[in-house]
Amino acid sequence: MIPITKPFLPPKKVYNALLNGIWKRNWVTNMGPLVSELETKLKENLGLENALFVTNGTIALQLAIKALELKGEIITTPYTYVATTSSIVWEGCSPVFVDIDKENLNIDPTKIEAAITKKTSAILATHLFGNPCDVVAIQKIADKYNLKVVYDGAHAFGVKVNGNSIFNYGDVSTCSFHATKLFHTVEGGLVVTKDPELIKSMAYSHNFGHDGPEKFKNLGINGKNSEFHAAMGLANINYVQTVHNQAKSLTSRYDKKLKTLKATKPKWHKDSKPNYSYYPIVFESEALLIKCIKTLMLNEIFGRRYFYPSLADSLPYVDYKKLEFTDDISKRVFCLPLYYDLTLEEVNLICRLLLRAQNSK
Repeated sequence: MIPITKPFLPPKKVYNALLNGIWKRNWVTNMGPLVSELETKLKENLGLENALFVTNGTIALQLAIKALELKGEIITTPYTYVATTSSIVWEGCSPVFVDIDKENLNIDPTKIEAAITKKTSAILATHLFGNPCDVVAIQKIADKYNLKVVYDGAHAFGVKVNGNSIFNYGDVSTCSFHATKLFHTVEGGLVVTKDPELIKSMAYSHNFGHDGPEKFKNLGINGKNSEFHAAMGLANINYVQTVHNQAKSLTSRYDKKLKTLKATKPKWHKDSKPNYSYYPIVFESEALLIKCIKTLMLNEIFGRRYFYPSLADSLPYVDYKKLEFTDDISKRVFCLPLYYDLTLEEVNLICRLLLRAQNSK
């Protein structure tokens, strides 16, 4: 059986060495030394000024919305994971969907201005599959209308635009460290901002608002993460390049073998390089996609229709909105298996089956 993904796990001895330290200190949560060390290493590795390690990528988004004091409407993408939209609604704001760019599948900046109203407070965009949004165009719009910008960079670990970390764009950027990601801490997330006062506010907020044992600074939640999760991150961070290189090799093999498949890949940002965290393809038709899925499943190979159906057409707590490219493309996108333990031989098999399905009557 070949699944859509498998988490990379470091050598047990590397992780166990970090666990031994936890046992000696008997400090398992509440901003322990491993959490602090991981934050420092992430800032060094990614080129960040301020970063906060939190429970998960969803909590990171919620902290960002709360810290920026966003109200009313937030313009966002309908083509992303549900957490992007649910975080907006959870924090008492209203998501306003605009269509995606048909080539890169990210939010289309040319559609944003028409959606701005007096109630608009921010733009929340996703770097889909790690592919950067048009951060320059989005910032120009935000500056023109005095809006905040939040980026959901759940897939974008290690991605840069013009040599600068993608997380340094916008007022706040977030990342997910879920087990399926390129870099993971089993469960976890990161919230990033260049504003030192904003990171302080979120630091208070992710620990119930505590400012010492008997004083509270602001409203808070439990967004902390544990020493065990930090230990996994510290073990994994030394293997990020290894995982990246393997994903790049597998991607290259897919590219080579699928040249005749009636499908295209999303167009990557011209000033950025892929992190190879996913392998999405857009089939010529939904019928061909379904045909290929059936063939793969018969051979116990499982990709995934990221992200189908569109959030503008599937959530019971938001109003349906017809969007030309989102409605069309979301029906035709499929992600092929991509993970560290996947072999080139398995990629060859997947490609043969796809082409066989395409050419069968």
